[in-house]
Amino acid sequence: MNRNIASALVIAAAAVAGNAFADDITIAPAFVPSATRAQVQAELQQYKQAGVNPWSTSYNPLRGFQSGQTRAQVTADYLRARGEVAAFQGEDSGSFYLAQAHTPAERSTTLAGEPKNAQ
Repeated sequence: MNRNIASALVIAAAAVAGNAFADDITIAPAFVPSATRAQVQAELQQYKQAGVNPWSTSYNPLRGFQSGQTRAQVTADYLRARGEVAAFQGEDSGSFYLAQAHTPAERSTTLAGEPKNAQ
């Protein structure tokens, strides 16, 4: 008798121990392209003619870059802005620097619940 109960429990445990996976039945919406096939082909042809592929791993957008400033001007701009950058990267994220600024910030009169374009 005990052997029958034990074997029934083993069989029941084996039946319950199987994996059951459930997934939702959501069907993804169909892809709707924003450009026609002809537009995509024309864009590809333009890239091929220009010899530039912005999706390439070797794409270098700065290859033909020409600066409008001299090295001395860029260095002077960096040195002038160094204090301001340090203030914004400080522990208070620049709140003390902004509180000490002499130019008052423009105050907004928009209240909660007002329509965006209400004037």
